[in-house]
Amino acid sequence: MKPQASATQRIPTPAEELAWEWPLDLTAYDFSPTLSGEESTALITLRPVLHLWRTGSQPEWLAVGRLLRPLADARDALDLRSPRQLRIADRAVSELLADTLTRGMLPWGWSPATWVEELGRDQRAFFTAHPRWGRGDLRQHMAAIAWLLGCFDDLSSLGRFERVTFANKVFGRPRVAAAIAMIEEVLKGWGYADHGPGRGIRRVLCELLVVNRSPRLGDLTGDVVDAVRRSSSSAGTSATLHHVHRGLAWLGITEAPVPSLFPKPTLAGGDPLWAAWVLRWEATSTLTPYTRRQMRGILLKVGRWLAAEHPEIREPPQWTRELCAAYVAAVDRMRIGDYVACRGALRARVGQPLLPRSKDGYLSALRQFFRDCTEWDWMARRFDPVRALATPRSVKALIGPQPRVIADDRWAKLLWAGLNLEPADLSTGTQYPFELVRALALAWLFGGLRGNEIVRLRLGCVRWQHASGEPGEDPVCLLDVPAHKTGTAFTKPVDAMLGRALVAWEAVRPAQPHLVDRRTGERVALLFCYRAKRVGTPYLNRRLIPGLCAKAGIPTSDARGTITSHRARSTIASHLYNAKDPMSLFELQTWLGHRSPATTQSYAAITPTTLARAYTDAGYFARNLRTIEVLIDREAATSGAAAAGAPWQFFDLGHGLCTYTFFEQCPHRMACARCDFYVPKASTRGQLLEAKGNLQRMLVEIPLTDDERAAVEDGDEALDRLIGRLADVPTPAGPTPRGLGLRPLPILPSSSQGLDK
Repeated sequence: MKPQASATQRIPTPAEELAWEWPLDLTAYDFSPTLSGEESTALITLRPVLHLWRTGSQPEWLAVGRLLRPLADARDALDLRSPRQLRIADRAVSELLADTLTRGMLPWGWSPATWVEELGRDQRAFFTAHPRWGRGDLRQHMAAIAWLLGCFDDLSSLGRFERVTFANKVFGRPRVAAAIAMIEEVLKGWGYADHGPGRGIRRVLCELLVVNRSPRLGDLTGDVVDAVRRSSSSAGTSATLHHVHRGLAWLGITEAPVPSLFPKPTLAGGDPLWAAWVLRWEATSTLTPYTRRQMRGILLKVGRWLAAEHPEIREPPQWTRELCAAYVAAVDRMRIGDYVACRGALRARVGQPLLPRSKDGYLSALRQFFRDCTEWDWMARRFDPVRALATPRSVKALIGPQPRVIADDRWAKLLWAGLNLEPADLSTGTQYPFELVRALALAWLFGGLRGNEIVRLRLGCVRWQHASGEPGEDPVCLLDVPAHKTGTAFTKPVDAMLGRALVAWEAVRPAQPHLVDRRTGERVALLFCYRAKRVGTPYLNRRLIPGLCAKAGIPTSDARGTITSHRARSTIASHLYNAKDPMSLFELQTWLGHRSPATTQSYAAITPTTLARAYTDAGYFARNLRTIEVLIDREAATSGAAAAGAPWQFFDLGHGLCTYTFFEQCPHRMACARCDFYVPKASTRGQLLEAKGNLQRMLVEIPLTDDERAAVEDGDEALDRLIGRLADVPTPAGPTPRGLGLRPLPILPSSSQGLDK
């Protein structure tokens, strides 16, 4: 996909650049560096009038013709546009003539150090050495004359030197402008602005042209770019140079720059022989770059542990089962910061115990390392790494599914922040357009994707489909997810709002070059790409998510740790699994793109609210309790009659009342045997009791045994079995139901009570 040029301007090709040749024939000059006696005498005589070198008529000017002619020709080859610049160029020639006499050697014989002294390491140093000329472009003109004559070309040693102005002088403005236009059109098509970075791009490009000694972009090579990169000490210049290099590669002039995915490892602290084995393994392994980097760091820590505890062990073939056991024990007691090369990034975490997963990762990395070394025949097999370096059972027991779900109240605030994101909420200095940031935010909040999957979405990943085929129905938004760490590419339904946000960014996205997908190796059009660079997951974790937290008014961390790109995936999966109409485990597995449902279980945690609701619906306690109405005779309780033994509480059995105080302990409570504590409601005593106006009614829960609960739930048959078991059980009054000769009556529900709570 080519960058978009304007309708009135077309990006020229390198073959269409203006022709250019070196303006001076350097072979026509006598570049002997020694100043002859005649030339020296003539310069001494001309010292007061050296500034009149163009119009002077003294015979001494002929004596210094060998010196003056190259300087004058170089001065005339400069692209000078104003009388002021012409006067300054004349001064530059006269100053070089004067300094030739001072140094006793012609300018083309000066060493690079002498030229740096002549031109100064910065503007202030130059005017300190040449005070009589005041301020102006004298330094530029002297450097340009020296450069054209091949005397000096190390512009990087001159400090803040105007490369664009210098290139205009030595190459001519039209040629420099044409070269700049070619690169700027490419980079502006990718999203770079004219201001700020634009000036840096022009400066770096002109430096490349000067170092290459040609204004034609087609003459540039990757070696020239690398040489300028090595000589640069500024991080900003290196970054701008990388932009220009990618533009040159897009035009087909140079090879594309090779990005450094990960920083170089720090090998300090361990044995170099062990480090050599680790680096050899890293270069041979086919694991993903990120996994190789993680394992490399762990293996280098192993080397530092060996150097500290077992310096006699220098390479893998020397390991034994005994040493493996010692390392397993060391990992079990290891703390954060042990055997690392630099503790700066760990900060307050130094000294804390390793988490169980970290311990397992340390041992797993070493197991993989030894397994690969033996399978590749790099060493003889002396032990089984799987058994000798197995993770202890006590550590494995602490490892389990721990979905780091964001609390519902904080998640709701984050959703509000994402839905109400505005351009004013973007941090100052952000390089991305608002549409891109909003699409990223909604993809994180509603996509249920890994951070790596979000930034690797491809152009055209959104599709709309009618579920039933009817035109009037709202279409379903389908999102094409690229290949990921556990499987191939797949398609999932997402909220239409997310689809509209992605389409909105795609509509304003500048045309970008295809980039290599680091997982699949394909050259693809990445959706989240700007200025010909992919948006990385660090932007999600370090800029976007903290910005959303700030807008939502919540901290960037909670009890489960820092809010990162992956925690949204766990939260969304948990919500889908605990919804009113939840997804099944297998549906959720497909939606998340997991290869195994066991992995999905680590994400889909049942929330305590859902668990409490299910527990309540199961009715465990309700099935084991019965509510019965109790009548309290307040007159008997207050008059003291209850203390004398008179009944004061009456348990309502439906067909009668029981006056037994410890009713909940009576074995016949579900099938009353009508002992002496029984008062029929139809009796005179029962009617008088219910007629009292000082009765207080209350409900009491009575626990049921298994037989009693079966009698309630199963009906008459179970009740008959219960009565049969109680036939010879004494009542609270003493006699058994068989002795009373009466059929027990079941407790019947009254109008205010039920069998179950």
